[in-house]
Amino acid sequence: MQARSNFHAALSVIAIALGLVAATPASAGNIQKGAETANSAGCVGCHGADGVSVTDPTFPILAGQYPDFIERALLDYQRGARTNAIMTGMAAALSKEDIKNLSAYYASLPSPLKTIKR
Repeated sequence: MQARSNFHAALSVIAIALGLVAATPASAGNIQKGAETANSAGCVGCHGADGVSVTDPTFPILAGQYPDFIERALLDYQRGARTNAIMTGMAAALSKEDIKNLSAYYASLPSPLKTIKR
């Protein structure tokens, strides 16, 4: 009976440890590095310094977007699942870390976008 109790205790410890690891935002990017990448990679040229385009209102607003949305879009440009002559070239030059950082940066910015609740 003691062996069974020890086994269950060990399983509980493992489950808690796995839960803590899963809850840790290890994949979250660095906001400061994302800001630096946005400037150096040329993102601000189209999407604006604050993630809101001032040059063309048809360019997507990145400020306040979900980080996984931005990450997925950039990875899709790299893979060819999304196509845009400008963005395909821009995304191709980004590392996975750059993408994580950019996603964190743009998600951290205040957005003019609002969700209408019905």
